[in-house]
Amino acid sequence: MTQVKKQISPLRQRMIDEMNMRKLSPKTQAGYLRAVDKLAKYLKYSPEHATSAQLREFQIILVEQGTSNITMNATITGLQFLFAKTLDRPDAVKRLCRVPVPRKLPTVLSVDEVKRLIDACHSPKYKTALSVAYGAGLRISEVVALKVSDIDSDRMVLNVEQGKGKKDRLAKLSPVLLNCLRGWYQYGQAHNLMLKGGWLFPGQQPYNPMSTRQLSRGCLAAAKDAGIDKRVSMHTLRHSFATHLLEAGVDIRVIQTLLGHSKLDTTALYTQVATKLIDKVVSPLDALSLKPEKEDE
Repeated sequence: MTQVKKQISPLRQRMIDEMNMRKLSPKTQAGYLRAVDKLAKYLKYSPEHATSAQLREFQIILVEQGTSNITMNATITGLQFLFAKTLDRPDAVKRLCRVPVPRKLPTVLSVDEVKRLIDACHSPKYKTALSVAYGAGLRISEVVALKVSDIDSDRMVLNVEQGKGKKDRLAKLSPVLLNCLRGWYQYGQAHNLMLKGGWLFPGQQPYNPMSTRQLSRGCLAAAKDAGIDKRVSMHTLRHSFATHLLEAGVDIRVIQTLLGHSKLDTTALYTQVATKLIDKVVSPLDALSLKPEKEDE
């Protein structure tokens, strides 16, 4: 059977070319194209001819539909690329406005909850992957992208290649995590689950890495089996890593480097959830020596 190739419009191809020229990631490109598709669906014709007033009306419609602030800003960013870069019409998007995103405190597990979560994993692969996320503070995308060769046991570091922001960095490799990784490697080799020098956490086919979706599902299943009521994700382990280091007295600038944060303000958020630091603070009310109220007889 002859496979029919989906035809791409000239405008879409121009936008793809502009994004490829700037070497935008596939994820970013997909998000930008999704934003343009939304606009085209609203207009019912090519977005190329949209006016500034129509774009403003489109944002108002998104608000009325209850679009989240994060999705709203992502859509605006995609449209700004289309009109400013692809169409060279920056004035068309001047009436669009980004909306503030409420900053929520991250969910953090206690040390005991982390142990329960990892112990609840029935698969050695998932148990090790969760151990890496917590033990080295890696993002889920960074965990699945690890190769066997990224483990440097001489320097006791993990080589994280092209993490968020296309940046390489070194992550901490603790003795306990190294033993965990060696155990998984031996198991994986014995059961033909991984290729020599290949992905550290292979997918169903060893020449492909495990997907982030697979790992997320494994984490959620482990949280359920562990009886953890908090909203848990792989990123929760990264939050817990940073918070527990901060509570242990590690300098916040060191934690910033380990996490790969560009700004210290991002890392400083963990000071708001580090309960051991909060416990050390003496309230000024305690210095007043207030007498307890006597009950009426």
